[in-house]
Amino acid sequence: MAEQQARIHAWQGVSFTRVTIDDQFWLPRLKVLRQTTLPDCLSKCEETGRIRNFAKAAGLLEGHYEGKYYNDSDVYKVLEGVAYALMSERDAALEAEADRIIGLISAAQEEDGYLCAYFTLENPQGKWTDMEKHEMYNGGHLIEAAVAYYEATGKRALLEVACRLADHVDGVFGPGKRHWVEGHEEIELALVKLYRATQTERYWKLALWLLEERGHGHGSGAIWDNPEWGPAYCQDDVPVREIKQVTGHAVRAVYLYTAMADIVHASGDSAYAEALHRVWTHTVERNMYVTGGIGPSRHNEGFTSDYDLPNETAYCETCAAIAMVFWNHRMNLTFGDGKYADVVEREMYNGALSGISLSGDQYFYENPLASQGGHHRVPWFETSCCPTNLARFLPSLGQYAYAVTEDGLAVNQYMNSEAELVLASGLGVRLKLSTRYPWQGRMVLEVNPAANARFSIRLRVPGWCRGYRLEVKAGGEGTADTARAEECIDQGYLVLNRTWSPGDTVVLELEMSVNRVRAKPEVEADRGRVAVQRGPVVYCLEQTDHPGRSYDTFSIPAGAKFRVEHLPELLGGVTVLHSRDEDGRPLRFIPYYSWDNREPGFMQVWIREQEDRGLYRF
Repeated sequence: MAEQQARIHAWQGVSFTRVTIDDQFWLPRLKVLRQTTLPDCLSKCEETGRIRNFAKAAGLLEGHYEGKYYNDSDVYKVLEGVAYALMSERDAALEAEADRIIGLISAAQEEDGYLCAYFTLENPQGKWTDMEKHEMYNGGHLIEAAVAYYEATGKRALLEVACRLADHVDGVFGPGKRHWVEGHEEIELALVKLYRATQTERYWKLALWLLEERGHGHGSGAIWDNPEWGPAYCQDDVPVREIKQVTGHAVRAVYLYTAMADIVHASGDSAYAEALHRVWTHTVERNMYVTGGIGPSRHNEGFTSDYDLPNETAYCETCAAIAMVFWNHRMNLTFGDGKYADVVEREMYNGALSGISLSGDQYFYENPLASQGGHHRVPWFETSCCPTNLARFLPSLGQYAYAVTEDGLAVNQYMNSEAELVLASGLGVRLKLSTRYPWQGRMVLEVNPAANARFSIRLRVPGWCRGYRLEVKAGGEGTADTARAEECIDQGYLVLNRTWSPGDTVVLELEMSVNRVRAKPEVEADRGRVAVQRGPVVYCLEQTDHPGRSYDTFSIPAGAKFRVEHLPELLGGVTVLHSRDEDGRPLRFIPYYSWDNREPGFMQVWIREQEDRGLYRF
């Protein structure tokens, strides 16, 4: 326990405002997000009445509430995405539109701080009566947007709205006041963000109190009245520190675990640590798809039984993949283990990225691993949590690249970037990482400390990597140091502890062979099948590359060879894998995230695997 306690609160995140991305893979996507996705989401929020609802609640317009009772949250998520975009590049028109919407939100807030447009307009007497109605969920997304917008612009208007709402919640609920179990977790992690922005300790303590409310019979409302759902659906079946396995709605569950990790990191209290480790292992080792997707069931948008991982009917909500990024990033900062950053990477390049089209204006809610040709992205949903979650997730990617450790820094995600870090010692360090990841495994890291100093640099060695080559260059001289580096692997990181000087360079080459992935035998859907992965990217077969072929008629020999080819003009620039099936017919694998961006047709990740009948070579 002492060793575990020493790791807690040890690492600090590096804001993406300190990271400049100039990456062949991510930069085009970030431009599409700024030029297309954010304006598209703002337009959809206007067209569907989501923004008008605030004007109506403020008495500026007449009419009834439009849409679902949780629609306020979509506006907040888009504002958060706008804030992140403004942090990277100020845009006067975009900022003015955000300020206009913020003015409507502020006007809609009631005198006591309450803010939920649905209840203000349609059911004022029903406030705080049904724990399923997302009042705190909406508030959590407001808080996240407010913190982000304040950090981006320095403007306090939305932050003051968020603080008034948090103060209202704190005044109504808590020790000696009313009980509350929020049906959809979100405000708990948001309150920790608000604490970090304002240094008001009662905000994180309110988050802790909300976590501690679970599992004690306090829940009431539609969830608890539904015999098909019950308290496990919203993680109210056991006290949080007694959690042993993932249950219920996938996004709600992972937002809960994210908040738990936040509390451990903020407080230094290890009370939740054992529960977090248990539920992480149960989630990742028994309930996660090769793409990083979680939650196989449409019925509850979540979990069923261990190893129940069907492919064609896989639900795998885009929001759940994004939630896995949030949770695993917090776990990495809290416990300092590279395996959590491995999951972040898996989601970034697969389960989350598949949720948005290359054009930036079509979205998946569900992300199956097989389709007979009927599953396609669409422009919007009645419940559009996924598009708006993508709008806030993608522009903040830089925050996952680096971390500050007790004795130096860690490189968690490999992307062409420059960063300015301040170590725990107060030393400033500029980094420049040059790479063509995820298509190539070579990384060149230039290290420029403000002065010569001894500290550690941790380079994550991904779990998929079978080998690597390391070279450290100082003053133009290079010394291969692979053997000694093998002795310095710690929790998934290659640790380089030395005196660093301006201009020092580290060259890391990760072996990027094509890996065959086989599921555990308990996964019935994947028995006798194989998935293909190269680097962090999971691949699939798509009908447009295999004219005349039918769905699920592919078999690949166990010893088949692969030829790697990069095609700059295909699907925004991708590396494809060529092989042959058991009858010698050509197969072309494309990245899973890129499917359904061409002609409609079937897709599958898991392919039947046959014993060798001779190897086909190129």
